[in-house]
Parts: sequence; C-alpha cells; structure tokens
Amino acid sequence: MIDAVIGLLDGLSAWQATLVVLALSLGGALIAEMVVIRGASRLVRRTDTQFDNIVVRNIRWPVVVSVGLVGIYVLTRTPAVVESTLITAEQLDTFFGRPSLVVIIVTWAWALNNLVTEAVEEVKERGSRFDFAPVFSNVWTLVVAVGTVAALLRLYNIDITPLLGAAGVAGIAVGFAAKDTVANFFGGIALYFDDTYKLGDYIVLDSGEAGTVVEVGIRSTTLMTRDEVLVTVPNSALNAAKIVNESAPQRRRRIRVPIGVAYGTDLDEFEELVVGIAEEESLVLDSPKPRMRFRRFGDSALEYELLCWVASPTRRARATHELNRTIYTALAARGIEIPYPKRDLTVTNVPGEADTPAGPSSPLGREESGEAVEGVPNETDGVPSETDGGHEHHR
Repeated sequence: MIDAVIGLLDGLSAWQATLVVLALSLGGALIAEMVVIRGASRLVRRTDTQFDNIVVRNIRWPVVVSVGLVGIYVLTRTPAVVESTLITAEQLDTFFGRPSLVVIIVTWAWALNNLVTEAVEEVKERGSRFDFAPVFSNVWTLVVAVGTVAALLRLYNIDITPLLGAAGVAGIAVGFAAKDTVANFFGGIALYFDDTYKLGDYIVLDSGEAGTVVEVGIRSTTLMTRDEVLVTVPNSALNAAKIVNESAPQRRRRIRVPIGVAYGTDLDEFEELVVGIAEEESLVLDSPKPRMRFRRFGDSALEYELLCWVASPTRRARATHELNRTIYTALAARGIEIPYPKRDLTVTNVPGEADTPAGPSSPLGREESGEAVEGVPNETDGVPSETDGGHEHHR
C-alpha cells in the first residue's frame, strides 16, 4: 500500500509531494477521529455489553496516531523529497522514518495491553468465578512486551536469532530451576478452565483438608478451615488431587441423622414426631421437605435415618447437633426408647461336676481341701514333704 502511494507521488516536486502527503495524513487522522471513532462510539453505546466500548476507547489514539505518522514515513520514501533534502536518505530514514514506526508500534502495544487489562477487570466484576482472570492479564502483558521489543529490534535490522537461542537456553534453565513454580502456574490455569472451584466454595481434598476457598493465586490456593486456620495448597497438588466441591452446583447440602428406636415402637408416631422436629429447626430448609427412611432391622433397634437439607456445607455440624438434642429430649418425653446393645448371660453347670463351687485357689484353701501344695506340709499325712540328701521322702 505504501509503495502504491509512493508511485502516485512520482513526478511531483518535493513541496507538492509534501503538501499532498501531509494533507492526506492530517485529513485521514481527522476523518478517523471525527467520523470513524465517534460513529463507532455512538453505536457501541446502544449495546448491553461493555467489551465493545473498551475496544473503541482503546483503539482511538492508535488509529489517529498511525494515520498521522504514516505520512511522515511515506515522505522519507518519496524520491522527490529525498533528493531535495540536505541530508542523505539513510539519515532521513534514521531520524524521521523509523522513529515514526517506533511511535506507531509502541502506541499499538500500549493500547492492546490496556484493552486486555480493562477487559479482565470487566470480567472480574461478573463474579468470583473469574477471580483468576488477572493471571491472563499478566501473561498478556509479558507477551506484548516481548513482541514489542522483537518488532523494534527487527525494525532496526538487528538479528534476533541469537537472542532467541539464548532465550531458549535460559528458558530451559529457568524451567528446571523453577519447575515447581511452573507446575503450580499451569496447574492454576487448568483449575480455572475446569471450573473446579471459586472463591467462597467449601472444598474437601482427598488428603483430608477441608475449608472455604478464600484466595486463588498464581502459585497456590488458600483455604480457611472450620477452625479458622489458613491452609495454603499448591495448585499443582490441587490439579492432581481428588477435590469434592460441596458448594457446587448449589450450596445447599443434605444431612443424614441416624436414629434407632426399640422394637415395638409405634412407627407412625415416631416418624411424625421426628419430621416435625426437623421442620421446626431454623437451620433446616423448608424445601426439600425433611423425611424419614427406615433403613434396616438392627440387632438391638429399628434403624432409621432423618434426611433434611441445610443452606450450606458449613451448617451441617450445627444442624446435626441441634437435631440430636431436640430428638433425644422429645423421645424421652414421649417414652420412646432409644435402645442400646444388651447381653443376657446364662450360667449352667457342666454335667458330671459337683454342684458346689470350687474352693479358693490359695495354699490355705488347698490345705483345707486335703490337697498337697508344694512347699507346704500336708497335715493329713503327718509327714512333711522334703528333700534330704538327695533322697525324696514320698508322701
């Protein structure tokens, strides 16, 4: 396109070419500002989304600056202008042509970076689901910075191939040295795209840790346990672990309260009593309604289970506590027994043995029963048991 414009200027004098190029550049900049940008601004105000407003707002100055400065670059390439100046074509390009392109590149880089940053802020306001979005803003800033530097070096004919090779070696070295950090970073990105959890969710890990997500960072995720202790877990470990999100897809959770009653209990009365207690408990949700389930015939009791719902996972323990207290008091007041294991032992005599119990197993008891005890004389025989000179006197 630039070559085509330069071809159209061929045959004009230096001052004519300069006037034509400046007129086109300034006129194009004014048209871009007054017609294109303002017209687009009026159109995007009618839409519900803010992203188009962000785009128009951030490309305004890059478009105007680019249209204005491209004329200066064209003049440095126009033969009539180059031949009429006191400096060489190379100097003209060095002081006017390339600086114009530098300003255009930097302006667009700045605009693109701001565009993504504002878009990320807009996304964050849509809920805690997108709290991890600033990570992408930081990555984009790094990409824009590297791309801008590479474009500027290329503009001045600086070979970036050795720099790319050195950057590759340095990247490998950094990757090995900071492999845990890199693993945590990409683990966090994977968790974000998988929508595993968000701020405020109550999660349980397969290692036993459980808590509310209070912070999601580039390297790790922080949990607040029920004991109000902060637990920091690396994102790489979370990415490899089994995570139970008890706050998704909805925050309400069902609790199960096991209850056992004695055989012979009026089941209709018992079920009605327990369901009524659950319905009156403030921590229990009205919908879905509480209900009782007869699970099995136990060894000592009829085993029931009360099923009801609470608003969040953190309320389960408190609701179970209140229900257990109230149910115990109500059953005791109604005279409904909560049984516990009992064992009846029956002692019988073995056929052929004496009915009288055996005497005590002490030496004195054995003397009274007429048994000989080692080291104790047997008075019934009248001869003590002893060893004399190696000859044993038998009793």
